Amino acid sequence: MAAPRIIKKYPNRRLYDTETSTYITLAEVKELVLGYKEFQVQDAKTGEDLTRSILLQIILEEESGGVPMFSSDMLANIIRYYGHAMQGLMGSYLERSIHAFHEAQKRFQEQAQSLYGELPKMPADAWAQLMAPGQQIPNVMGGYLEKGAKAVIDMQEELRNQALKLFSGFPYPNAPGEAPAEKARPKAGKAKAAPRKARK
Repeated sequence: MAAPRIIKKYPNRRLYDTETSTYITLAEVKELVLGYKEFQVQDAKTGEDLTRSILLQIILEEESGGVPMFSSDMLANIIRYYGHAMQGLMGSYLERSIHAFHEAQKRFQEQAQSLYGELPKMPADAWAQLMAPGQQIPNVMGGYLEKGAKAVIDMQEELRNQALKLFSGFPYPNAPGEAPAEKARPKAGKAKAAPRKARK
């Protein structure tokens, strides 16, 4: 496996492509992503891997542009899972969902190409008009991921309800603030008769 292309990030925020020995822009890094090029962004001074932060920066710019993929509700739900016990599950679920969506898209394109030949590519502005609010076709990828995130939340709630049902029959100590239960008092038995005095 070939080593990834190294891009150095300098303190002045400039990105230097070591393969072409030139400075590149964030848009050109995006082109590497679209071209399935393996690369790694490193801090020029420390060598720290900054690839994730650069990719998140690209996503932020795309989301701030004309056609955002994620709704406010979905972003809020994702934020709520940071530090949550199910954070790892949410991340892996979304990753598998994106992979499945991508594979389904590839199969669709291959089938369409085998039936109709090479399809013309739509310009970006045409897609922007097609995906604008009020159009009939929804934002497919964002909706797909949003349903996936909701499925994880629903599953968590279902697991919680099942756990509550499962352990509802077990005795637990009093909840905080709850008055302690009174101890059962022993029932008073019959008074014993006083011993008789012995006759002389």
